[in-house]
Amino acid sequence: MAVSLGNITGGAQTGFSTPGYNVAVDNPPDADIGKQWYVSGLTGTQAGVTAHSISSPFTITFEKPKWLATLNALLNAVTGIYGKVPENMYTVRVRKGVSIAANNVPRVMIVDMKIRVPAGADSYDPSNVRACMSAVVGALNQVSAGLGDTTTTGSLG
Repeated sequence: MAVSLGNITGGAQTGFSTPGYNVAVDNPPDADIGKQWYVSGLTGTQAGVTAHSISSPFTITFEKPKWLATLNALLNAVTGIYGKVPENMYTVRVRKGVSIAANNVPRVMIVDMKIRVPAGADSYDPSNVRACMSAVVGALNQVSAGLGDTTTTGSLG
């Protein structure tokens, strides 16, 4: 995979000042399909935030499909249109240990982002596949503080 993660400049969050995350290479659960990093240190002001540990993980994993699907060569003989088109699913997963109450061990919060690319689009329309990825990353970066607010208040405001 052409994914290489370096130290991360975090998105804006209410109550944080220039959040950043130092990362180190880790072993993913399935090395055949993934790459993983753990957060080894924090930068900026992030009161109460912890870096990665065994009991309170902070990892970022990228996964590709185990078997890449290709576009079936058979079109519908009558319509000339493809029926069901297979998809290649890529996953971005972030795991973070979070506390739920005093005197409790941390629990793991998981964010899974799935990217489903219809087979054939990678070669027939790569510009629009890339535009979709660009828009997703830009939108998430733009709403970073809002997502933090929403996940702590329950309101989309």
